[in-house]
Formats: sequence, C-alpha cells, structure tokens
Amino acid sequence: MSEQLKDLVRTHTCGAIREADVGKPVVLLGWVHRVRDLGALIFFDVRDRYGVTQVVARDDSDLLATAKRLRPEFVVAVIGPVEMRSAETVNPKLATGTVEIAAGEIRVLNEAVRPPFQIAEETSVSEDLRLRYRYLDLRGPRMQRNIQLRHRVTNVIRRFFDTHDFLEIETPILTKSTPEGARDYLVPSRVHAGQFFALPQSPQIFKQLLMIAGMDRYFQIVRCFRDEDLRADRQPEFTQVDVEVSFASQDQIFELIERLMHELFAAVGLGSIEIPFRRLDYSEALARYGSDKPDLRCDLAVEDISKAFVDSNFKVFRQVVETGGAIRALPISGGGTASRRELDDLVARAGELGAAGLVWARYGPDGKVQSSVLKVAGEAAVRSALELAGAGKEDLILIAAGDGLVASKLLGQLRLEIAQKRGWLDPNRFVFTWVVNFPLLEWDEASRRYTAMHHPFTSPIDTDLERLSSEPGAVRAKAYDLVLNGSEIGGGSIRIHDQAVQRRMFELLNIGPEEAKSRFGFFLDALEHGTPPHGGIALGLDRIIALLAGETSIRDVIAFPKTATAVDLMAGAPADVDSKQLRELKLRSNG
Repeated sequence: MSEQLKDLVRTHTCGAIREADVGKPVVLLGWVHRVRDLGALIFFDVRDRYGVTQVVARDDSDLLATAKRLRPEFVVAVIGPVEMRSAETVNPKLATGTVEIAAGEIRVLNEAVRPPFQIAEETSVSEDLRLRYRYLDLRGPRMQRNIQLRHRVTNVIRRFFDTHDFLEIETPILTKSTPEGARDYLVPSRVHAGQFFALPQSPQIFKQLLMIAGMDRYFQIVRCFRDEDLRADRQPEFTQVDVEVSFASQDQIFELIERLMHELFAAVGLGSIEIPFRRLDYSEALARYGSDKPDLRCDLAVEDISKAFVDSNFKVFRQVVETGGAIRALPISGGGTASRRELDDLVARAGELGAAGLVWARYGPDGKVQSSVLKVAGEAAVRSALELAGAGKEDLILIAAGDGLVASKLLGQLRLEIAQKRGWLDPNRFVFTWVVNFPLLEWDEASRRYTAMHHPFTSPIDTDLERLSSEPGAVRAKAYDLVLNGSEIGGGSIRIHDQAVQRRMFELLNIGPEEAKSRFGFFLDALEHGTPPHGGIALGLDRIIALLAGETSIRDVIAFPKTATAVDLMAGAPADVDSKQLRELKLRSNG
C-alpha cells in the first residue's frame, strides 16, 4: 500500500454524502474536478465515478498552501467533517449540493499534467483527440454515464436469461475460417506453420452445435470480429447477445426477446414499452418505407398510386406503369402550405439523391388541385393520385416513378429527412418492429450466383421448399430482424436442422461437396446425430446501448473503440511486430 494511504480508508464516495452526514468525519479519495481560489478560502470539487463533492479549505496556512497547489486531475485524499453549505452556495444540480467538506487535511496522492481537453465540462473536442486520450475521455460525465449504463444493461440481460433457464456458455475465439459475408481476421499458427486460425464473425456454428449437444437454451454476451469497412454503427470488434433455443418456433423467439426488451427498458428507467411488437413483411417494409429497417416513430408511409396514371395523358407515367414499373407517393401531413421555394428544395434534394425527377401535388385553398405536372397529367389524374395516397386538404404528396423499389427508397429517404426536420422522430420514443419473411437468397451479379441473404444455415419457409429448385430467388426464409427507431439491433432465424436440406442449400450457393466438407464437414457430420429443430437471434449490444444512451455512434458506448479506419489511436494498433516473431510464424512482411 502507498505510504500516503497507509492510515486512510475511504468512508464515502464523492456522490454519497448527504445532510444526514453533517458533523461526521469523512475520508474522500478522488480527482480534483475544479478549483476556485478566493484567497483566504479555497473551494475545490473532488470527483470519482459516483459523483462530485465540494471541499473548502480555510484558516490553516499549511492547509491553504496545499490547496493552492491543486490543479484539475490531481489525485487527492481529503479528511474532514461534513458541513452544511450556506444557503446562497447550495447547488441543486448536484446530489451533494447542500453539503461540503471542511478540509482538516489534504494529501496530494499524485499530480497530473494539464489535460489536452477539459474533463470537468463537456466541450467540443475532436473524436481523434478523445480516442488518443481515451483514459481521460472515460473520466468525463458522458462516458461515465454510458459505461455505467452498459454495465446495468448486461446485468439485466444475464439475470433475465438465467431466470428463463438459459446457460451462458463460452464458444471459441480461435476457430476455423468459415467466411459469412465479411472478411475474417486471421491468426497465424506458430505450431502449425502456414496454417491459420480465424477470429469468429459470430458463434453461429458453435451455438447450433450446442443445440445438437442437448444444451437446449444457450446465451452468451460475446465478442465478434469482422474485417469490414466501418460506419458509425460498426467496429472491427463488437459485442452481441447471442441466443439459441431448441424446439423453438419463430413466435417463441419473438415473445422471449420482447419480454427481455420490456424488462430491460424498465430496469434502466426508460419506462414501459408496448408488446407484442409490430410485425412487418420484408416486401412491405421496402415498398412502404423504402428500407428493411424502417423508423416507425413517424406515421408517414409510401403509397402506390399507379392506378391514377393507367389511362393518363401523362405519357411518361403511363409508360412506367405499362412496362411494369410503379408510381409511388409520399403523403406529408400538413405539407400543403409549403412555399414554392420549399417545393423546389425538395425537388433539388431528390436530384442529389439520384432521382431523375420528383413530382408534387396538393389541394389549393379553393379545393382545386395543384401539381408540378398538372398541365401534362390533367386534373383528374392528379386528383386521383391525391385520393389514392390518402392525402387530406392540407397535405402534400411527393411522387416518384420508375422501378418500384427505387422509387420507394427515394421517398423513404425523403420521409426520414422531412420527419427529422419537423421533429417527428422523438428521441425519447422507442418503437420496435419485427421485419419478417426475408428472401432466402439474393443474386450476386458479379459472381453470377446466389448468396445467402442472412447465412447458409437459415431455414426456408416450409411452403416454399418445393420452389428451391425451380424458383430459388422467390423462396422466403424463416429469418427476422429486430428494428428499433430505424436501426437494426438484432437478426436471427429458425435454422436448418435436416442435413438433406442443408446440402441443398449449399448446392444453391454453389458450394460443392468437397468445399462443403472442407469448410463445414464437422457441422454436417453433427447434423446426422439427432439435431433438434432450433432457432435463435443475435442482438447488437453496442447498438442497443447507443440507442438507450441517445448516442449516434457505438464508439461512444465502448470503453476502448477503434476509429472509422480500424485504428486504436491510444495504443497505436495495428503496428509492426518484431522480425523474430514473424520468423517464428514463418511469415514475411512486405511493408
């Protein structure tokens, strides 16, 4: 133990002292938060992760001399009695704001250089600087709140699954490369020269093996690794809540996760959420919101108004319908009062998003229709479009034509931007949605073959099985995503448990018998040993906590994240390694 601490034991944290403690001698240990030198009186705040307490030094010359040395981020011990603050100095913003410590002794346990940014207050600091000095950034109130929230969330999750008979089981970190869409992080083997382990993109195969092993209900809060291009909601290493259940239907998985979310939101003080969650077909999500992760805090939805232009004089729209395209409209509540400049801005924004054009329509004050294509389309067609879109007398509709999906994506983007601008996306409102019935496969034009939309172990919907050979692109999957406020926070499926179906799936993915045996042989063998029907989900823990904390980037809820270019600015990783280490691994550097 340090000489300075040998006779000291912390009696209270810096957030714990209250009026009931007045008169009691206390020992505080923490960091100097602020210093206010008034000459004969020196006030300074001491901070730890529990809160802040004010200390006053007075009377004693040696004590004042020590207090005058203090600077922000010095580590100190303070010994003295608790006093009431004077009425004019009470700070209602602090839990300890009615009391202070009258310092009898101040010990400087460690000095500190001037920090590169203020920690006592939240100021505008570049993210690179925050990440370079992450250990200082983590002292600040924002990161302290977020990391404590993360701890509370993981505790709730563990308790929830424990009470529902789940086993938390660790799966390997060093495993075999079985690419699941993103690139693997590879780890060379020293013992087996020229061979490599891979860091897991997910525990997918292992959790399915645990179902074959009879573990019945598994979960794990697990680190996963993907060598992919990064965005605000991605990191090369991330954490997911991994869940798998034997003999489970899709409905049972949904009910389980809805109850988890209900309990989680209540536990972290965000109130009650409505369950069950809405379910939205994948095709409907794309058509009506232009996204497979729609933000449903806003009621706006895209409508198909193709019928309005089937017999229209507007040749452009009529030909779109005749050639199998679609005319889609986004009704905007109360948008009918938009000025011409605002309408022109919307058309210009659509152009920035890649649209060839954008049409608008509304009712005028006299009840007559107005539109940017009124002359060429005719009043009857425009009025029909407004009616099919469900537009009221004070509403505006924005119209896009062409490929139905492209039109919906354009209007879906405008939908979000308009809703954000008008304040319709309440940050304190949480709307969950299950998106279901995803396609099993998607066509990759570059490789001229089908790829799995989720992963190759996802089961087709039973009624679509017979179409696997004749119409593979039309087969739907027993796959589902959980969406919260426009962010995908989880994805899962009912798995293939029949080896014959699994082999057919590999064939569709152009994975031949030898490649399947090489990559997944141990798993295919396991399927022959009595595999129960099973399914599960993986929830993105970082994304969930970011949403709960009101953060836009998951980097702000991870203690030591990487930058957008997968660099650790604090530790300086990735970095060169010693040539001796490379020789032991039978590797050469081309750097």
